[in-house]
Amino acid sequence: MTTKELKLKFLKELEDVYSPEETTSFFFLLMEHFLGKKRIDLALDPGSIIDSETMGLIEKALAQLKNEYPVQYITGKTDFMGLTFEVNPDVLIPRPETEELVSWVLSFHTENHELDILEIGSGSGCIPVALSKNLQKARIRSLDLSKKALSVAKSNAKIHGVSIDFQQIDILAVRDLDETYDLIISNPPYVRESEKEQMHGNVLRYEPETALYVTDEDPLLFYKKIGRLAQTGLRPGGELFFEINQYLGEQLISLLTDMGFGYIELKKDIYGADRMIRAVKN
Repeated sequence: MTTKELKLKFLKELEDVYSPEETTSFFFLLMEHFLGKKRIDLALDPGSIIDSETMGLIEKALAQLKNEYPVQYITGKTDFMGLTFEVNPDVLIPRPETEELVSWVLSFHTENHELDILEIGSGSGCIPVALSKNLQKARIRSLDLSKKALSVAKSNAKIHGVSIDFQQIDILAVRDLDETYDLIISNPPYVRESEKEQMHGNVLRYEPETALYVTDEDPLLFYKKIGRLAQTGLRPGGELFFEINQYLGEQLISLLTDMGFGYIELKKDIYGADRMIRAVKN
């Protein structure tokens, strides 16, 4: 089969699951992954033949896509802040909204700033690695409950040549932080159980639930805990950055205000949804 014929096959077999734009994007990602050919290569040689062994791998990937298996887990990688990260089903796939959170942090700090940073919820390591690449004088510690997630995060830190202190810790079980920091950042679980029906099948069925969901009864569970820890764990003037549930911004502002934080800013993402909060300790 030629690559041109294969593209038509993708569009036909995935038409009930994805838009043509999504399918085309998946096709080119997989062609680069399995064939090492970029979009321009395929355009210049649409009649190139795919060997049977490689075709078998592509057919398997196509079947996975039909079942809404994330293409990033098929290729084992994704891009974040201009960097390529390893990902697998043990970690969430980094989102554009989280890129916005990191960019917001970097708008306040330059590579010349010496900072002690705590990141809570390592996942793939995308947040601490991206911060370390851009804030080269920063000392960064990153915590996660999952040993498997930490393995992925450590691998990504090694790939990008940055030094991060990763630790396996259940943040909900921590009574006090043993050090003080200039900045604490977290993208904790914030999707309420009742909001699951709004999630795409690829997220709902394949990404790690413990990194996504909280109960409807206590949706700010992680924010309460991290906020309390930040009250003693942040130095005066220290900053707390959160990615948040778009429907709970005002509740979170009230929570942080009651905790005694001084300046609190709610920021929208590129889609116009309340997505980030910055709180400064008095």
